[in-house]
Amino acid sequence: PGIYVCAKCGHELFSSRAKYEHSSPWPAFTETVQEDSVSKRKERPGALKVSCGKCGNGLGHEFLNDGPKRGQSRF
Repeated sequence: PGIYVCAKCGHELFSSRAKYEHSSPWPAFTETVQEDSVSKRKERPGALKVSCGKCGNGLGHEFLNDGPKRGQSRF
């Protein structure tokens, strides 16, 4: 339980309350702690490149409509 932070700068990114089990080997989250926790840019259809909202450290992707509930995204 707790808050997941950026490994580079310690900025708060995700809460364990938003974490869920997914077939991916990486932790999966449905939402960020705050709206400005991450920055996003379109990389390809259905996927956004995600970076730390404070320092720009690469965090992976947001996959649109791939969350545990219909219409949710997966980080």
